[in-house]
Amino acid sequence: MRLNTIFFALFISISSIAQAGPEASNNPSRGELLYSTHCVACHSTKVHWRDKRLVKDWPALNAEIRRWQNASNLHWSDSDINEVARYLNASQYHFSKPI
Repeated sequence: MRLNTIFFALFISISSIAQAGPEASNNPSRGELLYSTHCVACHSTKVHWRDKRLVKDWPALNAEIRRWQNASNLHWSDSDINEVARYLNASQYHFSKPI
């Protein structure tokens, strides 16, 4: 009887995780939320692919995000800057990140 209860609880847990999986992927990341809230007003996706872009690698991406958040007086933490960099890297640049 106790074993059946454990299996039932395990089944319910796995079913809940499986159902939450696709919905979770539709939730925007913190980096995407920060970018769409504070950066999209001046940036379109074209800014990331213009001929004279300054961002050519992962360190430059982080540096530009840091520079512009300072210029905008956003007071982002290092974690916020890294989250926006991850989002932009995944959606636009596809650079290799340092370990």
